[in-house]
Amino acid sequence: MGLSIGIVGLPNVGKSTLFNALTKAQNAEAANYPFCTIEPNKAVVPVPDVRLAGLARIADPERILHATVDFVDIAGLVRGASKGEGLGNQFLTHIRETAAIVHVVRCFEDEDIVHVDGSVDPARDVEVIETELILADMQSIDGKIERLARKAKGDKEAAAQLEVAKRLSAHLGEGKAAADFPERDEPVAAALLDEMGLLSGKAVIYCANVDENSLAEDNAHVLALKKWADARGAAVVKISAKVEEELVGMDDDEKAEFLASYGVTESGIEQIIRKSYEILGLCSYFTAGPKEVRAWTIHRGWKAPKAASVIHTDFERGFIRAEVISYADYVANKGEAGCKAAGVLRVEGKEYVVQDGDVMHFRFNV
Repeated sequence: MGLSIGIVGLPNVGKSTLFNALTKAQNAEAANYPFCTIEPNKAVVPVPDVRLAGLARIADPERILHATVDFVDIAGLVRGASKGEGLGNQFLTHIRETAAIVHVVRCFEDEDIVHVDGSVDPARDVEVIETELILADMQSIDGKIERLARKAKGDKEAAAQLEVAKRLSAHLGEGKAAADFPERDEPVAAALLDEMGLLSGKAVIYCANVDENSLAEDNAHVLALKKWADARGAAVVKISAKVEEELVGMDDDEKAEFLASYGVTESGIEQIIRKSYEILGLCSYFTAGPKEVRAWTIHRGWKAPKAASVIHTDFERGFIRAEVISYADYVANKGEAGCKAAGVLRVEGKEYVVQDGDVMHFRFNV
């Protein structure tokens, strides 16, 4: 299954620098002027997972394949983007195609890097972007209302959607995000929101981009951003995009030593990827054998046949059973043979809910 995360923010907040580090390549030009990213850059980024190495030490596979996230670097938005200012609506379209948003917010002072509004103010900067997303959503929902109004006569489903769409339009008109729509979990509203992919309805991680000196201890800008995010129940990850670029190419020991010199233990990029995975309700199960050890991405709560479908649709269609070993048991008993001997390999049917870290083998017949 594909997962796409959009990186958004004002110009000159460090989006492209972060993207370069995410991809471990200089794929996005970082320049000190607005709109240097003209077309969205896309990259497939592996999800860090130390469990793969643990499995590989036992299975000794020919290759190791991580679960992945597609990150999309989207050009800087400005006030009025929903009306075509700056590079306007084309970039809002790119955001619409993503599953979630990493909103990079400038939390550092640097006289050599121009701020489009003349000063660093995280709450103001976040509000500019979120207002543009809401305004773009209002245009989308108003168009939907017009189409539904033409269908509503004699069509009960369209009539029900029309009433929800009107209430959603009023909600957006108050400057509130689609994610906060009180009816969002109701069947009609949920279907409408899913169909439209509204920008302000997407899960958001705020990424506080700081200078090196603020990695260990929050500066005033980070504290202001956290206050904003806490009020909305959103996560904040603190990074230094410059430090992340310097980490590129280092081995694990070098990376750990370098991070320790700044008083931190985990790369900001690893935090972003892990948090992106979490907020979308995703997890991983594994397959392990001599050819490969691999992580497969699924939604939490998926049952075994649906989980099998990410390998191949035939696995779901012809599902017979799943052979399941927990990661801890697999490692403790040194592989499948040891797990069988210890009686910890389980046979599960169609109703089994796959757990994060399960090592699985599917039996099917088509």
